[in-house]
Amino acid sequence: MTTLNVNGRPHTVDVDPGTPILWALRDTLGLTGTKFGCGAALCGACTVHLDGQAIRSCVTPISAAAGKSITTIESTTGGKDRVGTALQTAWVKHDVAQCGYCQSGQIMSATALLKTNKKPTDADIDAAMAGNICRCGTYARIRLAIQEAARSLA
Repeated sequence: MTTLNVNGRPHTVDVDPGTPILWALRDTLGLTGTKFGCGAALCGACTVHLDGQAIRSCVTPISAAAGKSITTIESTTGGKDRVGTALQTAWVKHDVAQCGYCQSGQIMSATALLKTNKKPTDADIDAAMAGNICRCGTYARIRLAIQEAARSLA
C-alpha cells in the first residue's frame, strides 16, 4: 500500500511501487485526464506535476512520488487553479485543440512554465513545450494561447 498526495488529497493505492504514476492515476484512482501516448516519455501526453515540476508520468514510478504532491489536469479545471484556468480559456479562444489528445499534457507543461516564468519569451515557451507532441500541428496556436494566458495573469 502506498499513499499518494494527488490534487491535494491523500489516496491509498495497492499497486507495486514500480508502477508508473500514470497507471495509478488512470486505473486505480480513475483520473483519466492524464493520457497514455507513447509509454517512453517522448510525447508529453502523460505530463503531470510532481512538487510543481512537469514530469512524464508514464515512466515515473509511484515510489518516486512518496512524500510529494502530484497535480493532474483535473485540479486545473473549474477555476481551481488560476494559471490553469487562464490557459484553458486561452486554449479555447485560440482554437488550439483539434483532436485534443495531447491537450492535458500541453496544458500541464504550460502551467508549470507560467508558474515559474510570468513573462515567457517565444524561446522560453518553445523550450518548456519541447517534447510535447501535437499530431495536429497546432504549435503556433499553443504559443499564442500561452502568451495570452501570461498577459491575462499579469
